[in-house]
Amino acid sequence: MIEKAFNLTTDPWIKIIETGTNKEKTVSLIEVFQNAQNYRRLAGEMQSQDLAILRFLLAILTTIYSRFNAENEPYDWLTIDENMMQVILDEDDGQEIEDDLLDTWTTLYQNGHFTDVVTKYLKLYNDRFSMFGEHPFYQVTESEYNQFAPSNKQIKDGNGPGKVAVRQINRQISESSNTPAIFSPKSDDFKNSIKIDELVRWLITYQNFTGVTDKTKIKTTEKFSVSRGWLYQLNPVFAEGKTLFQTLMLNMILVRKDKTFYPQKPVWEYESVRTYVNERMKQQLPENMAELYTSWSRLLHIHWDQRGQPIFFSAGIPMFNNEDAFIEPMTTWRIDKSSKRYKPAAKWLNSLGTAMWRSFGQYVNVKGSDDMHEPGIVEWLHLLDNKDVIPLDAQITLASATLISDGNATSQAPAVEVCDDMHINADVLFDKRNSNYWPKRIEDTIELTQKVGTVYWQFAKDIATIRGYGKPEAKEFANRMSGKFYESLNQPFKIWLSQLTNNDDRDQRIKTWNNTLYKLVLVTTDDITQSSSLRDIRGIVNENGNVKNIFTANNNLRYNIRKVLNLK
Repeated sequence: MIEKAFNLTTDPWIKIIETGTNKEKTVSLIEVFQNAQNYRRLAGEMQSQDLAILRFLLAILTTIYSRFNAENEPYDWLTIDENMMQVILDEDDGQEIEDDLLDTWTTLYQNGHFTDVVTKYLKLYNDRFSMFGEHPFYQVTESEYNQFAPSNKQIKDGNGPGKVAVRQINRQISESSNTPAIFSPKSDDFKNSIKIDELVRWLITYQNFTGVTDKTKIKTTEKFSVSRGWLYQLNPVFAEGKTLFQTLMLNMILVRKDKTFYPQKPVWEYESVRTYVNERMKQQLPENMAELYTSWSRLLHIHWDQRGQPIFFSAGIPMFNNEDAFIEPMTTWRIDKSSKRYKPAAKWLNSLGTAMWRSFGQYVNVKGSDDMHEPGIVEWLHLLDNKDVIPLDAQITLASATLISDGNATSQAPAVEVCDDMHINADVLFDKRNSNYWPKRIEDTIELTQKVGTVYWQFAKDIATIRGYGKPEAKEFANRMSGKFYESLNQPFKIWLSQLTNNDDRDQRIKTWNNTLYKLVLVTTDDITQSSSLRDIRGIVNENGNVKNIFTANNNLRYNIRKVLNLK
C-alpha cells in the first residue's frame, strides 16, 4: 500500500528539461514556477499531455496576476480577501485596468522570473492540490460521487459501475475493455500499474482529452449527452518560447480583445464540489480563462486497492456549448454551415497530413475579412507587438499538439497524436497592411504551392492509370503520393517562412521559394521515373490514340508546373 500523501505543490510530478544540462527532471508546482526560467520546456509522456499541463499552469498564473502586480501588491482597483480572492472590482476604468495588467506582464517578462506571490498562493490553497483528503485534486470523494450518481450507479468501497481502468486514463494506451491496444508502450500485465506522479499528469490530461466510452452520467433535471473533454474539441495553437518561463508568459493572456475584465475562478476556488457541479449544470460557457482551462469533463473518484493502485469511477457532467466560444484563445475557428456560428476547427483523421503552414490563413486574418476569426493567442501576441513589448525581430513559434479521435461516435477514443509548429518573425506576422503586406503574400504563396500540389496529384494519378489501376485505386495511389510530396515540402517551407523579414524584397523571396519548389518537384518525379517498370515505359494508348507513359506524364507535369509558377 502506498503512503497516502502526495501534494502537487511540494511533491515532484511535473517533467521538465533543464536548459543547462538538457536532462529531464521532475519538479513540484512551487519549483516549476520558481525556476521556470531555468527549464527549456515541459517533457511529459506526450506533447498533448504537456499542453494540458501548460493550460493548468496558466490557470494558476492568470488567476494570480489578474489580482496582484509584479510587486506582489493587489491592484488599486480590486479588493482582495484573506484567501487572495477578488471580492470587489472597485473601479470600472477599462483603460487603467488594461494599463496595469500590461505593466505587470511587461515587468515580469523583463525581470525574467515569476514572483513570490505565486508560492504564497499555492501554499494558501495547499489542501486543494492534495491527491488525498477532503478535497482530492481533480477528484471527488466517494460520498460526493454518490450524491450526484443515479441510485443504480453508486459505489461502495471500490465496487460499483462506472469503472475506468488506468489503461484507459493513460493516453499512451487508451485501451477500453472491448478494444485492446496492440501497440502499447506497456505489456498487458503492467497496463493498469502507475506511479502517483504519472497518475497526476494523466489525471489532468484525461479531464481535457476525454472520449465518450464511459456511460455513467450525473443526475440532472434535463437530459444531456456525455461530451468529449474541452481540449479534445479544439485545433490547438499556442506560443512557444525558448524557455518554459517564456512559453508561460507568451500564453498568459491578461487583457482580452474586448478589454472586459472578468474575475478568474479556477475549479479549486469553488467552495465545494456541489457548487461547481451546480454551476456546470447551467451549461454556460465560463467567462474567465482559469475556469475554462480547469474545466472538468467528468466527476472522477479514485479508490486505492490493497496493492496501492488506483481504481477510477467516472460520471459525465454537462459540457457547455462551443459555439462562438471566443474566451478560448488556443484554437483556430470555422463557421458552422448550419448554425452560421463559429466553432473550433477540430482536426480529424482525414486532415492528419495537413501541416500548420498549409492552413496559415486560419491563424492570421490575411484579408482582414469579417468572416474570419483569429485565434485569441495570435490577437494577444499582436497586442504585445503593438505595445512594443516584444521586439520586432523576435521569432514567434506557433505550435500545436493534440489527440485525434478515432471518429467512432460511441467511443471517440484517441487514435493518434499530431504535433506541429511554424516559426515566423514578429515583424512579418504583424506586418502593416499595405500592398506589400507579408501575411497576404505568404498566403498567396501557399495557395500557389497547393496548385503545384494539385498538378503533382494529377501526375500521380496518371502513373496509376498507366499501371492499370481502377479509378478508386488510382485515386488512393494519388492521395498517398501527394501526402509524401507534401511531407517533402514541410521542412523547406518552414525554413523559408522562418527566414523572412520585413526588409525583404517580397517578390524576390517568393521567387526563391518557387524555384525551390520546382526543384523539389523534379527530385520527387525523377525518383519515380528512375524506378519505373517496363509497363510504365511502354505505357498505354488513350482514347485519342496517343501513347501515355511515364515520360509523357513527366513532360506534362513539368510544363504545367512551370506554367503555374510562371517560370521561363
